Amino acid sequence: MSDEPSDDTVVETAAEAAEGLVLSRLQNSSVTDLDITVSFEDGVLDLDVYLNTSDDAEADADEVVEEAIDAAESAVDDLFE
Repeated sequence: MSDEPSDDTVVETAAEAAEGLVLSRLQNSSVTDLDITVSFEDGVLDLDVYLNTSDDAEADADEVVEEAIDAAESAVDDLFE
């Protein structure tokens, strides 16, 4: 039996980490659209984060997306340690 996490666990962990980072940086009212797509096949994590914010958002959407991707990758890395 393998000690490695299942593909579903990896996908769920990455999605939760990315969403959590976005919501920690932006108020819900600032987020007009958020789409997080994650797949994990053959040991490869594929992550796409689309974020659209209102004009008065308290953080830059592109920066938040990059941080969300970093958070998701870090969370997945932690699963394999």
